[in-house]
Amino acid sequence: MAGETNLALLLASMHPTLNTGEYVYCTTDSPDLIKTSEIISLFREKEGLTLILERKHADKLGLNYSFIAAWITLTVHSSLEAIGLTAAFSSALARENISCNVVAGYYHDHIFVQKDDGQKAMDALKQLQHQHVPSP
Repeated sequence: MAGETNLALLLASMHPTLNTGEYVYCTTDSPDLIKTSEIISLFREKEGLTLILERKHADKLGLNYSFIAAWITLTVHSSLEAIGLTAAFSSALARENISCNVVAGYYHDHIFVQKDDGQKAMDALKQLQHQHVPSP
């Protein structure tokens, strides 16, 4: 099932959703100690494995972190070949002085912002979406 590539349609129908909880970025040399059901994202870098986990799981495992995030999902099924979506929403967030870290999944884009910026980021994303909804 292919995702949407039309930028105007993506922006008009991105429907950001703020997931509950606190999320952190960690690294580990022992991924076997972590249940795969607890991993939000895993990326292999030359320096080691980067994990995104709920804070409570990282705390339980004694993993270090320095960034506590809110997790926003754009619920539109965006194509991995779509052009401009990341630029549009990251620019909207930058105008509000919000740092964002983006993970593209097969179906959706996921944005991690500082926990205290979660609602402000949602407001900026909803404003961006409403700017692109066609008038009746």
